[in-house]
Amino acid sequence: MYDIVVLGGGPAGVTAALRASELGADVALLERDLLGGTCTNDGCVPTRFLAHSARLAREATQFANYGLVADSPLIDFNRLMEQTRRKIEEIHEKKQLQQHLQDLGVEVFTGLGEVRFLDAKTVTTADGKTFEAEKYILCAGGHARRITFPGSELALTHSDVWSLSKLPESVAIVGGSATGCQLASIFAAFGSKVNLLEIAPRLLGMEDVIISDTIADSFSQRGIEVVTGINGVERIEEGERELILWYKHQGQLIQFKGEAVILATGWPGNAEKLNLEAAGVQSERGYVLVDEYLRTSAAHIFAAGDITGRMMLVQSAGYEARIAAENAILGPGQPYTHKIVPHGGFTDPEYGSVGMTEERARVIEPDCLVDSVPYAALDRAIIDNHSQGFCKLIVSQETHRIMGAHVIGEQALEIVQLVGAGMAADMWIEHLAELELAYPTYTAIIGLVARKIVHQLGVVPLSPQWRSIGKPSAAEWERDSN
Repeated sequence: MYDIVVLGGGPAGVTAALRASELGADVALLERDLLGGTCTNDGCVPTRFLAHSARLAREATQFANYGLVADSPLIDFNRLMEQTRRKIEEIHEKKQLQQHLQDLGVEVFTGLGEVRFLDAKTVTTADGKTFEAEKYILCAGGHARRITFPGSELALTHSDVWSLSKLPESVAIVGGSATGCQLASIFAAFGSKVNLLEIAPRLLGMEDVIISDTIADSFSQRGIEVVTGINGVERIEEGERELILWYKHQGQLIQFKGEAVILATGWPGNAEKLNLEAAGVQSERGYVLVDEYLRTSAAHIFAAGDITGRMMLVQSAGYEARIAAENAILGPGQPYTHKIVPHGGFTDPEYGSVGMTEERARVIEPDCLVDSVPYAALDRAIIDNHSQGFCKLIVSQETHRIMGAHVIGEQALEIVQLVGAGMAADMWIEHLAELELAYPTYTAIIGLVARKIVHQLGVVPLSPQWRSIGKPSAAEWERDSN
């Protein structure tokens, strides 16, 4: 019998197993397929690879602006998919997850198929092998939701995209959150005619409005047809050469004809596959219910990552996994909370956020200070001909601390990490305004916004040279003509 058995070999499972082993536990990790989880094999890695390919195709349209003479590239879709698979293999080779786990004393079992509980302390694999443990950490991840309606079997999910043998000339993507927007952006860059359908009133409904609006405007300019506020999908039919998607919008039944339909409609956890009732673990809508210590309703079983439904991001999975392992071995004593989580999407333009949206911040502090700077004010953006986008900061007028940051534009995710680090360090906005950020860079936009907010606060900045500051735009080296 093991001290700890970890179910799932994605970011959460690997981290939990490593941390449990570091704490002296006898650990086994069980994975139904390959180590790396959705992130490496089916999610972040291949999506980012396709997004990079799309970005290169876009950059090629600017050759003439920089004195380069070359034909526009053609998309060899089969080769692209093969290169995507090779990149996944390269990431696996780089990580050497199994060897790393084994070197640290974790017993690793992969390719087990579905694993199910037999009783509170025993699990069984598809071929009848059993494992026993004093405690368990559930890190079984999630899967793409396939909503059911007539003809839904004709649609693809995000997980099916990698099996496409040719680039669809036209595609409807149902779902306008992160996954749907990334796929829409990528397929449009490759030349597909894209229709993006979303039930909510706006794309990326969990993000700040400045991101939603800028993405929608950019997508429309690129020829992506964005339809928000749909009333659901009615059915999909097979035509002679295309699929026919019927959906409701503003009381009308509307038809889309295209080669493919992709459902990007959510990411439920894999709790239902584990026979959790046998272990006394409660779940709801595919997610395991956990308390503040990531402990399930069974005192000896903890959970982390997508299966909890809390914060389904790689960085959050690792954070939760460390806490779950420590609480499982040392006893529940460390609560978890996701306070500062930089995140975003590899759309074109890219977006990144950390902290509260403006809407949420004004509930907490109605008179908080908000300001933004467009990318058009940034010299680097002009040099690179990527002047679409904004950087927005939200700051507490009472404490001068940053409440949130939202960036959309080139290198947005890299930029927002700086703000996240500042928030973690409990920096005042004055400190952020004073950073001597390199020129010309995209990250310099943070300083521009921070100094505008410092001016709003009406405080004397820390540096002596700031005491004679006039209008913020007049004092900035990087500024537009306004």
